[in-house]
Amino acid sequence: MPVTAEEMSVPAAELTIVGHFDNRPGYATRRVSGSPSWLLMWTQDGAGLVEQAGVSFTAGPGDLVVLGADAAQHYRVAPGAERWRFWWAHFQPRPAWLGWLAEHARAPGCHLVEGVPEPTRAQIDEAFGRAARNARWLPPAARSLGEHPPAARPAPVTSARSAREYAPAVAVSGPARELVLNAVEEVIVLATASARPVGDARRAEEPGDARVHRALALIAAEPGAPHSVASLARAVALSPSRFAHLFTTETGHPPMRAVRRARIRHAARLLEVTDMDVGQVAAASGFVSPFHFSRAFSHEYGMPPRDFRSRLRQPNA
Repeated sequence: MPVTAEEMSVPAAELTIVGHFDNRPGYATRRVSGSPSWLLMWTQDGAGLVEQAGVSFTAGPGDLVVLGADAAQHYRVAPGAERWRFWWAHFQPRPAWLGWLAEHARAPGCHLVEGVPEPTRAQIDEAFGRAARNARWLPPAARSLGEHPPAARPAPVTSARSAREYAPAVAVSGPARELVLNAVEEVIVLATASARPVGDARRAEEPGDARVHRALALIAAEPGAPHSVASLARAVALSPSRFAHLFTTETGHPPMRAVRRARIRHAARLLEVTDMDVGQVAAASGFVSPFHFSRAFSHEYGMPPRDFRSRLRQPNA
């Protein structure tokens, strides 16, 4: 059976690919059956209209779109926009990423991380540039055996020419793939940690309260610490009641929910990179008991901690 042009445009599930597009009105991609890999798109300029999993939204500069596998996709230059310039990557996600993206879900497997602030945008641009270079990386030993050396460093992405497509870079070697995934993880962490809190439209125009930012930084820096509303309030020189009200207004959820989410994400990372047993992970992440930890973790990730770790250790996980 002949392969259609649409099917040819769908990357294989096992491929990790990074690229950059700079397109004018008329550019569009449609995949009726979706893609077997996940897709991440980071808008630098202009705007794109994205449709997946029954929802549609516009992504502008400072917005990160993360689309899950196997749902019909349609994305294009947004109506009225002069261009859409964006980095993109096809990949298979690490399990811990799903928790970081959860609060930004617009539909199952469809995420929009909005309002990444200016200083962080530069860091994300740098991470993508590094991913594009690392996708072409080969160990020196492989090159000495006659393999072609890595491709030259891509030119800076500054061209204003319409419909300009920078050659996609496919991570061929295992080390190159891990380096690219590390960069993608950095992008997701930077975006989700710094983006405008979900549901707080006021933050679109105003910078937010520095005391809430300070509390969030304290939680992120040491999620396993014995945080409480009272201790966080003391750290930012507010009464507990005033702090709880301000924090909830700014972020859309109460302080201890933010603490619990940070602890669960920290625990997921420990499960991924250490051999600590579940009880040790629970204690190191600030949970009072393994039972409480397991229940909270299952609510966030849809599986118990042991199943989460087993999935990570599978050869094709």
